[in-house]
Formats: sequence, C-alpha cells, structure tokens
Amino acid sequence: MLDQLLDAGFEVEFTNHAGSILKHDFKRLADELQQALLGISIPISEIVGRGGGEAKVTQRLRHNLADLGWVKHNFEITKSVDGIPKESVSHEIDHVNRTANGTLALEIEWNNKDPFFDRDLENFKRLHAEGAISIGGVITRGSSMQESLRRLVRKFAEDRKITSFRDLEEYDAGSPTRPQKEQVEADVGRGTSFPAAWSRKFCSDKFGQATTHWSKLNDRVARGVGNPCPLILVGLPASIIDMAS
Repeated sequence: MLDQLLDAGFEVEFTNHAGSILKHDFKRLADELQQALLGISIPISEIVGRGGGEAKVTQRLRHNLADLGWVKHNFEITKSVDGIPKESVSHEIDHVNRTANGTLALEIEWNNKDPFFDRDLENFKRLHAEGAISIGGVITRGSSMQESLRRLVRKFAEDRKITSFRDLEEYDAGSPTRPQKEQVEADVGRGTSFPAAWSRKFCSDKFGQATTHWSKLNDRVARGVGNPCPLILVGLPASIIDMAS
C-alpha cells in the first residue's frame, strides 16, 4: 500500500496489520491520502520564514484533505451508571474520514514539541479501544528531511549571498534574539562563514531534536505508545523541498 509514496521517497510504516486493513477496507482513503501527499511541495523560503501560527505546508495539506472529506472531529466518550453520566472525555482529531467499513483518524505534526506524539498516539489508543476508530495515522518530517535541513538552509543563504542578519530581513526570517545573534557572530568571529553559522543555529533552534520528526515518532511506537491501535506513519522526504522558491 502507498507504493507511490515509497517510490517518491516518503517513509511509510504500518503497525498491527494497518497495511492489510488499509488495503482491504480503506482503499479509497489510501488513494486519497497518497494523492494529497504527492501534491505537496515546500518552498525553502517557507522553512526559513518567520515562525508563529501553523506552517503553510500544513495548511495546504489540511485544505487538500478537507476537500476530500477528511475533516476535524471532536470525539466525546461518556460513561454512565444507570443512565447517569459519570465521566466524559473528548478527543479532538484534525482529520477524520468515516466509511461503511470504519473510521480513519489522522494527525499532522510538522513541527511541534515532540510530546505531541504521545498525545496523538494515546488518543488513537483510547479511541480504538472504544471502537471509535479503526486506524490512526501520523504525518511528520521524515528522516531525510530532518537530516538535510541544515544543509539546505545553508545552501539557501549561500545561493542568495546572505552574509548578515540584515540580508535576512528580505526573506522574513524573523528577528534573532540577543543570544542567537551573539552565538552566530561569535562563530563568524572564529572563521565560520555566516551561512554556516546562521544555518546551524537556526535549524538547532527551530527544527531541533526535541521537535516532531520521524525518529522521535518511531521511538515512541517502538516503546508501544499507542499500541494496539493499528497505525500508519508517514515521513515527509527532503525531496519535496523546493530550493528555487
């Protein structure tokens, strides 16, 4: 399943027979998810651009999925005794698609703090245990993208001959904090080029190891977080980054 994604460099993993379930019960949804992802491109200028709010790539993917009927839904589970409600728990999922064969729930974690994976996977586990969903899915930065970001951000700066923070203002890269600026300037003072010094600090701060990416997701799945809910895991590859824009 999702062979076109694999051919395009995406990382795809299934747990607890999710691949077989997807193939036999959710083929249409698998095709929709695949096409939505194959149409995604991320301009390098968006990666470098000012943070705050939801990333534009996430917005585009959300719109693509919403247009196909993958909509946000708030699951509410209420426990009662003799008809008297005793406990109510809600789980908001960003993308849910229901079919006659069951329900698929999906979260996109482009660049959050990595504990968001625990939240997503535990939500899937609870919803699956209650019979509310058949499969849970998570989309995040793949390992090739995570490993390539510093090199690509440095290339962005080198190609545009950026040699100072003032040069970066044109690209809406945000205002560095004093410690960030001092660290880059200190590295430049020791002979490191500005693109190398800035890209190292920028990527460490914005896309560091404590953010949501493939290895952090796999670490949790390997420990059994979310088990036994069948899961689809998708990692976005470096190849979808457009260096020309």
